[in-house]
Amino acid sequence: MKTAIIYSSKHGTTRKVAEEIANLFSTDEVTLIKAGQPEEPDLGSYDKIIIGGSIHAGTISKALRKFLKSNRNLLLQKQLGLFLCCMFEEEAEEQMHRAFPEDIRSHAKTCHWVGGEFLFEEMNFIEKTMTRKITGVTESVSKLKHDKINQLVQELS
Repeated sequence: MKTAIIYSSKHGTTRKVAEEIANLFSTDEVTLIKAGQPEEPDLGSYDKIIIGGSIHAGTISKALRKFLKSNRNLLLQKQLGLFLCCMFEEEAEEQMHRAFPEDIRSHAKTCHWVGGEFLFEEMNFIEKTMTRKITGVTESVSKLKHDKINQLVQELS
């Protein structure tokens, strides 16, 4: 089985989750693909497609939105999994609805919120200032949900 994991990552958390997912698919041939690259691979040859992004300022990246729009028909023909990195569980469901179009979410075999991270060492001054002001968090913190990552992989295996 061939699996493509398409992700968009601003500070590295979504990339980290994508890599963890790839490592859990021990019997599959897995390709990690960063959304927004000039040349996208032919996704037609993949059996499973997993798409992940993170929430910044209430939305997923422009590159991931563009990918979803331009590949919508193909995605609706594939075994599909979705994951979203978001720090706040109470907002996760609403964020998932805003991040992924309804038809994509409905078609997905699995769809999980996998927690998130604030990585101050990866943020610029403005991002650090805004994060501190909005959340009260003053240093890097990880709240990844490894149980949800494992569940996503199990549901697609």
